[in-house]
Amino acid sequence: MNLSQEDWKSKLDRDSNAVILDVRTPDECDEGFIPKAINIDIYKGQGFIYALEELDKTKNYYVYCKAGGRSAQACAIMNQLGFETTYNLEGGFMNWKGDVAFSSEE
Repeated sequence: MNLSQEDWKSKLDRDSNAVILDVRTPDECDEGFIPKAINIDIYKGQGFIYALEELDKTKNYYVYCKAGGRSAQACAIMNQLGFETTYNLEGGFMNWKGDVAFSSEE
């Protein structure tokens, strides 16, 4: 399901069963990410599928990428794999107005 930035954030803020999934590349994540997001790069192909299979399908997944295209694709793949609840962030991270975290590894 595609959600606007506002709807995605308000739903996320009220969801105790939420997991935030960032499907961008590691280089893109270096530019910042939504706090508590886990990163699984959709460009990993079959590796992306394997990583998804490790996740708890009973959780609600809030998925984003840079602009919203890859995350929409990721939601479709997740739904095919049996994930019941996925929310795509329309406009992606480049339009995100909420909190941003950065890797502390630098």
